[in-house]
Amino acid sequence: MVNEAPIAGEVPLYHHGRVIWILAGEASGDSIGARLMQALHRIDPMLVFAGVGGGRMEARGLRSLFPMSDLSVMGFMEILPRVRLLSQRLLEAEQDIELRRPDIVITIDSPGFSFRLLKRISKLDVRRLHYVAPQVWAWREGRLRKYKGLWDRLLCLFPFEPAWFAERGFGARFVGHPVLQSGVPNGDAQRFHKRHDIKPDSPVLVLMPGSRASEVPKLLPVFEKMLTILWQRFPDLQPVIPATAAMAPLVKKLVKRWSVHPSIVADTQDKHDAFAAADCALTKSGTSTLELAMGRVPMAVTYKVNPFSAIMARLLVRVPYVAMVNILAGREVVPELLQENCTPQKLADEVTSLLTDEKKRAAQKEAFADILALLEGPGNDLPAVAAAKQVLELMEIPLETLQAEKHGRVA
Repeated sequence: MVNEAPIAGEVPLYHHGRVIWILAGEASGDSIGARLMQALHRIDPMLVFAGVGGGRMEARGLRSLFPMSDLSVMGFMEILPRVRLLSQRLLEAEQDIELRRPDIVITIDSPGFSFRLLKRISKLDVRRLHYVAPQVWAWREGRLRKYKGLWDRLLCLFPFEPAWFAERGFGARFVGHPVLQSGVPNGDAQRFHKRHDIKPDSPVLVLMPGSRASEVPKLLPVFEKMLTILWQRFPDLQPVIPATAAMAPLVKKLVKRWSVHPSIVADTQDKHDAFAAADCALTKSGTSTLELAMGRVPMAVTYKVNPFSAIMARLLVRVPYVAMVNILAGREVVPELLQENCTPQKLADEVTSLLTDEKKRAAQKEAFADILALLEGPGNDLPAVAAAKQVLELMEIPLETLQAEKHGRVA
C-alpha cells in the first residue's frame, strides 16, 4: 500500500537548529503530530520542537507548553464553561511563539483553537501551516471568508478536499490519511483473548465513546443500558472500551458500578489486538470509524451531544452523513444512530444485527477496502512523510515570497 523504506536522502538535509512550533489539541492530533515529528527528525535530526501536544508528541521530544487536555472539548454548550481557560491558553501560546520566533508554526486540526492562534500570530514574521483541513465542506461553508490569510499552506487528509478548496480560491495539498500508519492491521486476536482472559468463542463488542471528557459521560450511560439488553441475548458478550491514557481514569470511574465490567484498553497495541478480536463495534463519528475500517470491524456509528448543540449542528450540516466511511463511500455503508436514535434499545438491536447477519457484515468489510484505497497519499510516501516534505518545502520559501504570493488568497 505504502513504501516503508528509509526516507533519509529523499529530501536534502537542511541547516540545523531550526525550530518548529507545533500544536495538537486532542488525541487524534497528538498521533498525527507524533508521526510528523518522527518523519521530520528522520530527515533532519537537528530540528527542535516546541509547542503543545499529548503523550505521543512528548515521547518524541516535545515539552508541552501546557496540558493538551485543556483544549480537548467539543460542542457549543460544552465550550462555554472553559472559555476563560481557553483564552488564557491562547495567550500563552501566542506569547511563546513571539518569544521563540520559530521557523514555522504547525497547527493540527482543532480549528476552534488553532485558527484563533494563527490569526493572533499573523502579525509575526513566521510561516504558518495547518494540517488537517477544516471540514467546511460538511457544514458552515461561510466560515471560509474568515480563513483568508490564516495559513501559508494547508494539508488535507481526504482526496476530494484540494479540488473543493481550489474552487473557492484556497490552495491545498493532499498528503494521505494518517490512519494508514496506525498499525491497526498488526492486531492479534489470540493475544487479546489471552491477555484479558476471554473465551475464544465469546463475542467481543468494541465500544468507542470518544476521546474527550465532554463526550464520554454522554455515551457510556447509554451503552450500560444497552448492554443490559444484550446480555439477555448474548450471555458471553464481552464489551471492550479503548480509551486514551488521559481518558482511562474517567472511563474506569464511570463503569465501576456496571453489572459486568468491560475490558478497558489504554495501550495502542492492545487496542489493535481488540480490533482483531472484535466481532463488531459501536463508535462515535470521527477517525475511529476509519480505524475500525482498517481492522475490518463491522460497526454502527452513534453520538449524543447537548440538545442545543444538536439543533445547531442539524441547521448547519451540509452532508447527508456524519461517519467518514459513509461520506467517502457516498452512501450509508454503516448505520448512523444519532441523538434521539441513540437509545439503549435501538443500539442493542443494531448490535444484534451486526453479530448475526453475515451478509451485512460481509458487505461492510468489502466497502471498507474500497474506502481505504482512497486515502493513499501521493506517490509511495507514507502520509507523515508526505506531510513532512510539505513542511520542509515551506520552510525553504522566503517569508517575503510568501507575503507576495498571498495578495488576497491563501496559498
